[in-house]
Amino acid sequence: MKCPHCLNGFHEEWRDWGLIWANMPEMKIEREWNAQVLVCPTCKRAVVRLTYLDVQSNSRRVVQVWPKGVARAPLSSIVPEEYASDYREACLVLGDSPKASAALSRRCLQNLLRGTAGVNPDDLAKEISQAMPTLPSHLADGIDAVRNIGNFAAHPMKSNNTGEVVDVEPGETEWLLDILEGLFDHYFVQPALLSAKRDARTRN
Repeated sequence: MKCPHCLNGFHEEWRDWGLIWANMPEMKIEREWNAQVLVCPTCKRAVVRLTYLDVQSNSRRVVQVWPKGVARAPLSSIVPEEYASDYREACLVLGDSPKASAALSRRCLQNLLRGTAGVNPDDLAKEISQAMPTLPSHLADGIDAVRNIGNFAAHPMKSNNTGEVVDVEPGETEWLLDILEGLFDHYFVQPALLSAKRDARTRN
């Protein structure tokens, strides 16, 4: 796994602590809870998660409680806050609600295309089509895949009302975050680096 603090990869070895309510016999046990902790060998910081088994459905779920959010590289300070704030929130809620994370990412993508790529306001699918010819091929292919991975045909609300919280497809939420990072790099980070290099040459 990747450490959610420092992003270094390592083999995970969780330590388990069962949470037992032996002194509360009157409580109906609907879920069997377990706490798990590991320490990153690189940064020595703890990662904590709760797991539970639903007694009725026999389904198991894992919820990371510390740190909140997913392991992704921090954004450059060059990215405008109006986009960075939605991106950071999408990362923060991913573990608790992939649907909410995807809705924030779609809204951020649409705002980015309108505010930076200069597309004419429309539904997101058509705005993606407008932006594609202006992007490098790898980003054009990636942003086009947003519609396919998100199955916009079956879920038109994703395109017509980007902030709507609806079901997500496997891999959709992470793909949206990846695409946003690529677009931030294209629209903000790389132009700033080139500008800094030109300024340096001028001074020399």
